[in-house]
Amino acid sequence: MPQPIALITGCSSGIGRALADAFQTAGYRVWATARKAEDLAALQAAGFTAVQLEVNDTASIEQLAARLNEEAGGLDVLINNAGYGAMGPLLDGGAPALQRQFETNVFSIVGITRALFPLLRRKRGLVVNIGSVSGVLVTPFAGAYCASKAAVHALSDALRLELAPFGIGVLEVQPGAIASSFGANASREAESLIGEGSPWWPLREGIRARANASQDKPTPAEQFARELLAAVQGGKRPRLLRLGNGSRALPLLATLIPKGLLDAVLKKRFGLNRAL
Repeated sequence: MPQPIALITGCSSGIGRALADAFQTAGYRVWATARKAEDLAALQAAGFTAVQLEVNDTASIEQLAARLNEEAGGLDVLINNAGYGAMGPLLDGGAPALQRQFETNVFSIVGITRALFPLLRRKRGLVVNIGSVSGVLVTPFAGAYCASKAAVHALSDALRLELAPFGIGVLEVQPGAIASSFGANASREAESLIGEGSPWWPLREGIRARANASQDKPTPAEQFARELLAAVQGGKRPRLLRLGNGSRALPLLATLIPKGLLDAVLKKRFGLNRAL
């Protein structure tokens, strides 16, 4: 049997690196992508096929597809993991921040999957899209991020139907709190937007609290990776997989709690229950 091939985006740390380790241990040849030279060197040293990839750059994606075709000839598993969280008031970031968020978290999934479609078709492979429970339970000060993950969920549903005739599966994953650098990165993003001129400046502690919410009793990334690998290798794959602390409880709350009550809870949690 030929060695199966898995390509995982965003492998510099956290979920991406844990997934690369898990799939490599399971016998896959892992193509691990990252942007920075030091991250690529670390991935190469760990035995992965390390590839520099700018997920928002069409030429970079095309170069990856051409190299993968030449060296592997097909692709068994594509995991669209690369992404980031734009935190802060939606109107402070405005349309430019929203566009940047969607370019990385949404548009890149379509671009990469489209470029690798012939290789996935050849192997009747699997596309795994990493969404978030934040796309189900929307919170303040993360509007752009929540919207982008809701879009990932919708795209995954559409792709699952459209790729079915070609034998390509689609698995959507909605993580809860997973131990990673997401909180620190989101905090930096929030700090870059919060300024004394912002109408929301008096609520900056609530903004910082939302940026770090993803690291509230997080599930280890290694556990997340093992459970996702088990789902990929299972006999009957689910369409939707929720993993990590809060991944089941939060969507349930979004479904069961009346909207007015949920709004009141979120306003209190993030300091929005007072007039400015």
